[in-house]
Amino acid sequence: MKRDLRDNLSSIRTKHEIKHSKILSQSDPELIWNWNTPAGMLRADRRAELITKGSRLGPGVCALEIGCGTGMFTEMFAKTGAKLTAVDISLDLLKKAQARNLPPDRVLFLEKRIEDYDTDDSFDAVIGSSVLHHLDIETALKKIYTLLRPGGVMCFTEPNMLNPQVFIERKFRFLLPFLWYVSADETAIVRWKFRDLLKKIGFDNIEIMPFDWLHPATPTPLIRLMSNIGKLLENTPVLREFSGSLYIQCRRPPS
Repeated sequence: MKRDLRDNLSSIRTKHEIKHSKILSQSDPELIWNWNTPAGMLRADRRAELITKGSRLGPGVCALEIGCGTGMFTEMFAKTGAKLTAVDISLDLLKKAQARNLPPDRVLFLEKRIEDYDTDDSFDAVIGSSVLHHLDIETALKKIYTLLRPGGVMCFTEPNMLNPQVFIERKFRFLLPFLWYVSADETAIVRWKFRDLLKKIGFDNIEIMPFDWLHPATPTPLIRLMSNIGKLLENTPVLREFSGSLYIQCRRPPS
């Protein structure tokens, strides 16, 4: 009974996300997500770099990207030479990703719900940017664990619930400005609770690091100053906990 209820709620969440993605795809999703501003592009580059290093992407590495969306991060990851399977539940967003014409011998786009992704393949890394908070997190993490090879790495960047803006967006979504880009069921992550969940599922070598104080609306002349202030805050105890995002890396233990 409990499992049936959870599956039903997960199905409803998926329908909400697909509907939300369709609305986004009718405009410019990357603009709505604030990746197109000068500060936003720097934030995207930093995320891609963190995930690339954390998951050790490179030639010979087979990686699964969850929630690839328009393929903006997929394109960055593909530059490493890794072989990528990039999945998303939104066909509308995948069409934008496929229009990037990434090398078909190294990048495969699939319309898939990660919870239902059954394959005989396993992966050296499972990666993504700002996607876990759209899912039933525990179910998704259990699936990721099974998809990883022993010794494989999971690496994500996700919104930090302790950040004031993130908290307000999730708790007061009914306010008009947030309806446009915050979907109905998405949440955010509290790092110590998330660490406990990862341990419960069986992951080890867990690192969860608060980062990101550069707001995408930062005017270009202030970007360097705000970046330097952000680095200081990221290294300041207590204050660092209120950073905008969390970097998450962990491992399925070797057999």
